Amino acid sequence: MPRFSLACVCLMLALPVAAGDLTVATWGGAYEAAQRRAIFAPFSKTTAQVVTPVQYDGSVAALRDRAGPEDWDLVDMLADQARVACAAGLLQTLEARDLLGNAALPDFTPHGPTRCAIPQNVYARVMAYDERAFPGVKPTRIEDFFDTARFPGKRALQRGPDGILEWALLAEGVPPEQVYGLLSTDRGLRLAFRKLDTIRDEILWWDDPAEAARMLAEGRAVLASGFNGRFFDLAARGVAPVDIVWDGRIIGTEVWAIPAGTDQPQAARGLLEFALRPATMARFSELIPYGPARRSAFERIGLNPDTGAPMRVHLPNAPQHAGRALVRDAAWYANTRDLRRRRFQAWLERED
Repeated sequence: MPRFSLACVCLMLALPVAAGDLTVATWGGAYEAAQRRAIFAPFSKTTAQVVTPVQYDGSVAALRDRAGPEDWDLVDMLADQARVACAAGLLQTLEARDLLGNAALPDFTPHGPTRCAIPQNVYARVMAYDERAFPGVKPTRIEDFFDTARFPGKRALQRGPDGILEWALLAEGVPPEQVYGLLSTDRGLRLAFRKLDTIRDEILWWDDPAEAARMLAEGRAVLASGFNGRFFDLAARGVAPVDIVWDGRIIGTEVWAIPAGTDQPQAARGLLEFALRPATMARFSELIPYGPARRSAFERIGLNPDTGAPMRVHLPNAPQHAGRALVRDAAWYANTRDLRRRRFQAWLERED
């Protein structure tokens, strides 16, 4: 048998052990495809670690039920869902200062890192429409979503209270800066659901974020609520003549978080640090129009590598977009989650 000296054995023990494959929970569709190209593939090329995305619905319940059995190492979440998951002990604490350095913290916008999550991109919930359905006058403001006389046809909506309650109050003339305050009252909720009553018979519900775009493409709906990147992808690929109305857009923040039960916390942090680099963020925004959560990444954004289209103008927080805008209040969403769901379910089950 070969003989090893004690020094050789100690040296072998000191060598870093290669981390295993990483599993990332994310949203699927065009969004995940952009992540694969901009983040996961370059990271794997650099580190030789395989990154495997798995699709989920973004809910805290899915994180609780699936993260352990499926060995999730990193999770893409909405900021408010991350707050709830953090309070429930489902996420690891993240020290953004240690991961990125003190100088990086002021670089984040519109929100900074929280105890368990670090912002990665900015998206918008927007209204989109099928141009074929309206050859004359086009929808231009959020009030048009509720105007079935001028713009007849089915409306595609997420099965839940997110976004539609804000739109309902905007359509009633409530200023954007007062929307969340009014929705914190019984009067505000009653006003919102009363407005929703006006389109009740024209609603087609969706659960999968990709479904809103498909409903427009297939002609099942003429107006839809969904995420700007999904509608952009539909139009960019020439699938259907879909246009986005930026008035009433609700700007939200996607965050990265690490599940509490991961057995590869250091490797997960390595992927997280790579994903949060300005160059990586810019590369992602060149593929799909979700804005980077760091100011320093904006100046790096160039052309879409497939179409040659300049991408900055398509970002949800681009300055040239007209109309009203709300910044999604993550704290309000986290604190009112159960109340909103109860009121929405009661409205859904109500018989007129």
